Amino acid sequence: MRPAAPGRPESGAGVRGSRLAVRGSRFAARGSGFGDREPGERLRCMTGRTRRVEGTKIVQRRAVPAVLTAALLLTAGCSSGSSDGADPSKTDRGASPTSTAAQSSPAGSPTEQAPPAKGSVKVLRTVATGLNSPWGLAPLPGGDLLVSSRDEATITRVDAKTGRKTELGEVPGVSPSGEGGLLGIALSPDYASDHMVYAYFTSASDNRIVRMLYDEKKPSGEQLGAPDTVFRGIPKGVIHNGGRIAFGPDKMLYAGTGESGDTGLSQDRKSLGGKILRMTPDGEPAPGNPFPGSPVYSYGHRNVQGLAWDDKQRLFASEFGQDTWDELNAIKPGDNYGWPEAEGKGGGSGFHDPVAQWSTDEASPSGIAYAEGSVWMAGLRGERLWRIPLKGTAAAADPQAFLEGEYGRLRTVAPAGGDKLWLVTSNTDGRGDAKGGDDRILELEVE
Repeated sequence: MRPAAPGRPESGAGVRGSRLAVRGSRFAARGSGFGDREPGERLRCMTGRTRRVEGTKIVQRRAVPAVLTAALLLTAGCSSGSSDGADPSKTDRGASPTSTAAQSSPAGSPTEQAPPAKGSVKVLRTVATGLNSPWGLAPLPGGDLLVSSRDEATITRVDAKTGRKTELGEVPGVSPSGEGGLLGIALSPDYASDHMVYAYFTSASDNRIVRMLYDEKKPSGEQLGAPDTVFRGIPKGVIHNGGRIAFGPDKMLYAGTGESGDTGLSQDRKSLGGKILRMTPDGEPAPGNPFPGSPVYSYGHRNVQGLAWDDKQRLFASEFGQDTWDELNAIKPGDNYGWPEAEGKGGGSGFHDPVAQWSTDEASPSGIAYAEGSVWMAGLRGERLWRIPLKGTAAAADPQAFLEGEYGRLRTVAPAGGDKLWLVTSNTDGRGDAKGGDDRILELEVE
């Protein structure tokens, strides 16, 4: 891994060296003993018509040779400092269930079959349009979709057949600023009986996770119950708030966090910043975590905005790099993923190398999903959907890019069953150039 430099916000336009982080160095789970890039290329408007496109490839490259390290460190202080994928050269855009840890991302047995080296993507239809700063997506059991709005702090139900939108309500206590606001959402693993919706959001003092009762029988705008805070104290900042949450196959709650612009938090296992956290649905450190009594599952991360499991229950995560490499990582409990000491591949002692890496203008990755033997990764600054075919936890072939520049910034991708995916754009977040109909949800067929 190459020595890394601090500070690229997700926009790419730079708030650098931010020290606005809440240094929640003591964990704050409810009931626990712990204390409290980026406008990119021009968007080309699409009509949602069916099409199949072949992806372009990117060759994975090794880290910068050590002989360049000193020069790179000297120039790092002049970098644009971007994280959510803004292009600094542009200011506008064209449009097994147990109580222990899930599997620890083994490399895979020789009998595991890799998917084809080349895949394809077909855009089946546009499901919904006119969404404002959408961020999280949670499919409901009946097929409809819940979508969070980062800046409006609302959750909306989208009828997956008609595109009709019904607002559940506003989540109280959200303090949108920079990359913060109402971020990831997830359904309780017992949603069929408890009807609870979990949300990760930025408050005035921290990032936290709450759960709310969803009562669809109530009038629109009044369907969310009072939030119950299950976890608090995650550092907040103008940049690098992480925000993706998901329940794993073990029914534990996982959260990807950012270091909030304070790079020192990532290597500090007492801090919640720059981590993947694993907890019970009540916010307690999950049984089987690598550090007893701690919710920390892995560390040395910069800004994690994507979490997904493959069909063998192995966890993968996407991560924003600084100015050199963005990453897809296979997550092993207790492992150190290098930030800020390293960025990208290189085999540094004690650091876990990524499965794949990209230059920051090609990716700035947010949400990920697993389907058809591959991880699919949404790119913000990159304005493309990446396919990473897997054999075990290794890339089986070069990643392929799809939909490049066609829908603008891509925020979230989620499974829609079988070979189908939901894809959410992100052009109204202040870093894209929204066109008529933005933002939107697309249904894809992939292979």
